[in-house]
Amino acid sequence: MATANAFSANGDKTGTVDLPADVFGIEPNSHVVWEAVVNFQANQRQGTVKTKTRGEVNRSNSKPWRQKGTGRARAGTFRSPLWVGGGTMFGPQPRDHSYKLPKKIRRLALRSALSDRANEGRVVVIDEFAPAEPKTKPVQQLLDKMELGMSKVLILVPELDENIALATRNIPNVIAMPAREANTYTVVSAEYVLIVKSAIPALEEVLG
Repeated sequence: MATANAFSANGDKTGTVDLPADVFGIEPNSHVVWEAVVNFQANQRQGTVKTKTRGEVNRSNSKPWRQKGTGRARAGTFRSPLWVGGGTMFGPQPRDHSYKLPKKIRRLALRSALSDRANEGRVVVIDEFAPAEPKTKPVQQLLDKMELGMSKVLILVPELDENIALATRNIPNVIAMPAREANTYTVVSAEYVLIVKSAIPALEEVLG
């Protein structure tokens, strides 16, 4: 069974805690994780890159010179892709890069990523994470006390309230999000996953 180091709300280590085997204890499937990461990155693409075709460049469409008698190659328009300043052949056009993965694949990928972090001892459970004020300093001190202050940390909470969002947004390499919205990319990109104890049932409900 997968286990994780447990900490109190003030950052003191209290021992270890057992993690749900169906979420943190499976054999990671690296290919499925790769598919989920590529899917996430594709869905983030704006798809606004564009080049002008020969019908869109602002050049004269008249014939540069007569067809015969000049000794030069035949040319019909200044807009030809063969000319400097002409249109582009087969260039990129605005498009939607997003696509959907099957739900079972998404869930398997997230379970694989979480299990991989748990196998490496990079899943940490804290009893409570509820900043009293929307201030960065207490959260940074808490992470430093847990020896996570210099690492990329993903914090999974039951609900992302305003205090948590404001207290963590200015800390480099720290991302806080509701456990229900966790995705494979954020788990893979984080060195440590810090989970609030009360958020574990939400992960089980989503991934069970």
